[in-house]
Amino acid sequence: MNAVHRIDHVREFIAQVRAQKKTVGLVPTMGALHAGHVSLIQAARQKCGYVVVSIFVNPTQFGPNEDFDRYPRPLENDLELCGKYGADLIFNPMPAQMYPSEQLTWITVEKLTAALCGASRPSHFQGVATVCTKLFNIIQPDYAFFGQKDAQQAAIIKKMIADLNMPLQIEVCPTVREDDGLAISSRNQYLTAEQRDEAPIIYTALRQAAQLIQQGETNPQTITVKMRKVLDRALLIEPEYIEFVDTDTIQPLDVLKGRVLVAIAAKLGSTRLIDNIIVDAKE
Repeated sequence: MNAVHRIDHVREFIAQVRAQKKTVGLVPTMGALHAGHVSLIQAARQKCGYVVVSIFVNPTQFGPNEDFDRYPRPLENDLELCGKYGADLIFNPMPAQMYPSEQLTWITVEKLTAALCGASRPSHFQGVATVCTKLFNIIQPDYAFFGQKDAQQAAIIKKMIADLNMPLQIEVCPTVREDDGLAISSRNQYLTAEQRDEAPIIYTALRQAAQLIQQGETNPQTITVKMRKVLDRALLIEPEYIEFVDTDTIQPLDVLKGRVLVAIAAKLGSTRLIDNIIVDAKE
């Protein structure tokens, strides 16, 4: 495994790999790697001849007063994990490498970014789409791997590459969970012991929604009321949103039909967690 910090060095490695006619898989991350990231690396390893993991805490996707400065950066542990699970190349640039001058060019995906997390983080997905475009241009992967936990992000990136005719395929891998159902996230480490005890109730509420939809309930307001009753069992959880949207367009659904994305964002103290589940509603 090799680790590089410069764009020209990445391109040198990729040129060598292309000469060997290997497929290239990219796992874009902000580091603080965990079992969810490991599942993405393993999926890339299974599908591709050469696996690149990017580790870059991207400043442009953090809004004012968000956790950019305190976001965990355990690089040594991340490198060890990447080597253990089969990454071939780590790209770990400094911000000055990715943004050497004032950034005047941005990628904006309309409509899909307006709901869910985009409503409270208006510049977030612009930063995500822009940095992903940069990574795709630098590494030129055949496949890029994202987690289902970040369902809105994955839908936005899928739409972006389709609209811009980018020659790669997005693979969305299942959410990895703790034994009690909590979606694994780098931000879980911010939780106090008491907050961590309550956090799995988020997934309990999602499972309640899935059960109701599978039983034939098609009214999102009815389900939301029952989900809030579940969340109310936790004294420390403050829901930001509960939404029912189309899995591809991320547009709100007045009546549930087809593949439905049920999504939650919630605060536990200063820590914001997101989770979701996809349910097939009866036509």
